[in-house]
Amino acid sequence: MGGFSADERLRLQQLRVLRRRWLRDQELSEREPVLPRRQPGPVAAFWERFLQPGGLWRQRVFRAYQAGGFLVAQVLIPAWLVHYYVKYHVMRAPYGVVSSNPAIFPGDRILETGEVIPPLKDESAGHH
Repeated sequence: MGGFSADERLRLQQLRVLRRRWLRDQELSEREPVLPRRQPGPVAAFWERFLQPGGLWRQRVFRAYQAGGFLVAQVLIPAWLVHYYVKYHVMRAPYGVVSSNPAIFPGDRILETGEVIPPLKDESAGHH
C-alpha cells in the first residue's frame, strides 16, 4: 500500500488543473465591469470624507480624544481619589465637608439684622 494508484493520481492531477483554471478565471480584467458606483447618503458621504487618512478634522478629533483621555485618567480620577481620601480618612470630623446652619429657636437674635425670632403661636385651641 504505497500511495495512490495510477487512476487516482490522474484524477487528482486533473482536479488540480481544473481548480487552477477556475481560480485564474476569477481574476477580473480591466475591461470587466465592476459593481456600479453607489451613491452614499449624506451621512455616509460625510463619514467617508471625514475618515480619509491625513484629514485635518480627523487629526483634530484624535487630538481632542487624546486630551480627553489624559484629562480623565491623569487629572480627574486622581483628584477624586485624593478628595475621597482627605474627606473620609484625614479630616477630623468625618463628613464635615457639608455643614448646616445652626438651629434657630424662638427668642434667638439674628446677628446680621438684630431681629429677634418671635415665640411660636399657641395652636392647641384649633384642633384635637
